[in-house]
Amino acid sequence: MDTLIIDLIERGGYFGIFLLMALENIIPPVPSEVIMGIGGLLVERGAMDFWPLLLIGTAGTTAGNYWWYWLGDKLGYKRLRPLIDRWGRWLTVDWEHIEQAQRFFVRRGHWVIFFLRFSPFLRTIISLPAGLAHMPLGKFLAYTFAGSLIWNALLILGGQLLAAWLADSQDVIGWIIIAMVVLAVAAYVWRFFTWKPRAERD
Repeated sequence: MDTLIIDLIERGGYFGIFLLMALENIIPPVPSEVIMGIGGLLVERGAMDFWPLLLIGTAGTTAGNYWWYWLGDKLGYKRLRPLIDRWGRWLTVDWEHIEQAQRFFVRRGHWVIFFLRFSPFLRTIISLPAGLAHMPLGKFLAYTFAGSLIWNALLILGGQLLAAWLADSQDVIGWIIIAMVVLAVAAYVWRFFTWKPRAERD
C-alpha cells in the first residue's frame, strides 16, 4: 500500500506525468509537490531521467494553466460569471475571488504570471484574470513555462534528495507520500464543506 502511488506514477511514465500535472491545475486536489516529488524519487532510482521529466511535467503544468487562460479569454466577464456562480463551489472560489485576482493582476502587471508559479495559493487562479485581460498568449505561455520550470526543478531535486537521504528506508518514503496525499485531500474536503460564497457570508 505504501508504494502504490509510486508504482502507479512509474507505470504511467512521462505521459502520465504530463496528464497529472495538467489535471493538477484544473481539478483539485492533485498536489504537484507529490507528483514531481515522486518523479524525483524515480529519477534517483534510475526509472526516469531528469530533463525529460522536467520538460514534460512543465509542459503539463503549462497546458493546465492554459485551460484557465482560454476560459477567461474566450468567455469574458459576462459569460464566465454564471459558470463561477454555478460551479465555483467545487473550486471553492466565488466571483469575488476572481475580481480580487483580476485587480491584483492588473495592478502588478504581467510578471505576476511568472512569480506566482512559486505560490501554492494563486499560481493557478491567476491564469483566469490573465485570460480575461487578454494577455498576449505567447507571453502568457512563456512566463508560465519559465516559472513552472524552476518550481518543478526544485520539486524534482527535493524528491531526489529525499530518496537519497532515506535510501535505506524506502517504506518511510511511501508513507510520507501517502500522508501528503491524505492531507491534500482532507484540506480540500474541509474547505469544500466549510466554504460559503460571499452572498451567504454577508
